[in-house]
Order: sequence, then structure tokens, then C-alpha cells
Amino acid sequence: MQTAKRGDTVKVNYTGRSEDGTVFESSVGVSPLVFTIGRDEVVPGFEDAVVGMFAGEKKTVVVEPEKGFGAYDGDLVFRIGKNELPQGVAPQVGMDFEMVDGQGREISATVIDVLPGSIVVDANAPLAGKTVVYEIELLEITPH
Repeated sequence: MQTAKRGDTVKVNYTGRSEDGTVFESSVGVSPLVFTIGRDEVVPGFEDAVVGMFAGEKKTVVVEPEKGFGAYDGDLVFRIGKNELPQGVAPQVGMDFEMVDGQGREISATVIDVLPGSIVVDANAPLAGKTVVYEIELLEITPH
């Protein structure tokens, strides 16, 4: 029986849940996820779980932060002057936006506090530092 290995392109249905059971993402009933194992298209723990699976197999895997969305980094929480925001933007707690870091890379951030002259943003992934659980069903393997 053929099993998934590095270099193969796979099609999966999955549901991702936080430790408390809250669904944060699912392909079920939407569209299966297609990715190539070894190209870092999904978090490492998800990819590792698919390796060795056969078409039709289902499994549940617990992914720790190191193999998931990474550790929470306090250095990614910082203050920005309101004068640095585009004109007309009225920041609110929970607002997501894109910004460019010091190396010219585009990163996502969320406003976590609005102060009189500045805002505090968090550029960590929303699931950084959290253990997640994936229910995975391997639908198809296309060998390398």
C-alpha cells in the first residue's frame, strides 16, 4: 500500500482545533487542502503527521508550539505612533493589518491596545505558543 512521503503532493481534509476544542480552521465541506510534503507549505507537525499515511486513512495529532505556530515572542509586541498610520485609519482593539518590518518583509499584526498617541500591536501568529489538535484524513497521494 502506497504511503505519503517527502516530495509527494497530497490532498487532505482536516480540522484544526485549539486545546479547548475551538475550531480555528477546517477544509471539511469547503475544499480539500493540497500541498507538497517537504516544501514548508503547512506547519511542520501537520506535515510530519501526514508522512506515512495511506489514502483513506484518518488520524488525530497533537502539535506542540515548536512544531506548530512557534513560541510566543514578546519582542513581537510593540508600540507604533498613531502618526505612522495611514491617514484616516482609526485603530481599534482587534483590528488586523499588514505592515512592513525592518527587513522589508510584510507581516500581519493585530491591535491589542489603543493609547492617546500610539497603538500597541502584536505581530505573533494568533496561535503562537499554543498546542493545537488536527484531525486529518488523507484523500489522495500524487507521488513525486
